[in-house]
Amino acid sequence: MKGKTPKQSKTILTDMVLPGETNPLNNLFGGELLARMDRAASIAARRHSRRIVVTASVNHVAFNRAVPLGSVVTVEAKVSRAFKTSMEVYIDVWIEDRESGERTQANEAIYTFVAVDETGRPIAVPEVIPETNLEKERFDAALRRKQLSLLLAGKIKPHQATELKALFE
Repeated sequence: MKGKTPKQSKTILTDMVLPGETNPLNNLFGGELLARMDRAASIAARRHSRRIVVTASVNHVAFNRAVPLGSVVTVEAKVSRAFKTSMEVYIDVWIEDRESGERTQANEAIYTFVAVDETGRPIAVPEVIPETNLEKERFDAALRRKQLSLLLAGKIKPHQATELKALFE
């Protein structure tokens, strides 16, 4: 199976925040943003694997900045690392200034997807070949995040978390 670069999975969804999608402060509901991120990440994972994909976990979400009513919101998702059947997808959320057009990062998230066959059984996915410095950083960090998740779930022992141990030695 031939590896793929993160840019081959890159997915961009751009939309406007409408009144029915906002809270009493006229900011985008967090759940609405989560749904947009899930859709973009799902498309990125499918592009990488060319398989049916299912959301396995939402590993991290940072709501760093409110997204006001009327904002143009862009959700960018790329597969940052692939394991045997799972893929970590890194998501960046940008808002565009109405007057200047300048983009500012508002939020970020990390989701995990699993590729499955038509019966719902996990299936192997291609490796990720990072190219840029940012892609390489996210690729390396993905293994640490996976080991931490497995450690916390009791699926590996502390001595098996080699990438985590390396941080402290």
